[in-house]
Amino acid sequence: MLSVMHLAELNVAHLRAPIDSPEIAEFVALLEPINDLADAAPGFVWRLKESETDPTATVIHGYGDHLLINFSVWESLETLWDYVYRSEHLNVLRRRREWFLRMAEPYMVMWWVPEGVIPTLAEGMARLERLKAEGPSPAAFTFKDSYDSSEAASLPAAAEARK
Repeated sequence: MLSVMHLAELNVAHLRAPIDSPEIAEFVALLEPINDLADAAPGFVWRLKESETDPTATVIHGYGDHLLINFSVWESLETLWDYVYRSEHLNVLRRRREWFLRMAEPYMVMWWVPEGVIPTLAEGMARLERLKAEGPSPAAFTFKDSYDSSEAASLPAAAEARK
């Protein structure tokens, strides 16, 4: 019997200016309401929070200056899609060029995890690097080139552990 799988998602963005600069102020003001929207969205399971009181704290991770990281787990690809493209989040997403530099390489990755498992940030960054190096696979994919959880569940656990 296959276990229930959830979808892990990581995306990174390079801010055009420091998080406390006037150029980014409108984005910062939108962080808390958009995060609250995610937290209340159907299918939402978990998201990385560096601080319960400071929604900008996800900027500081030791992965580079002005790097904003969004890292979450969802019940399904469909529930994440609905949040990203069928909620108020879409209006913020459409404005991303105002606040973030354009990235030529993949900046978002998804993969399946067993229900109840919260992946680490290091794993998420490794999955993003894997997507950049190898392209989409059941172990690291995008909305455009997605895989269902049964494809990920069929990956040999030992082979996954070595990667």
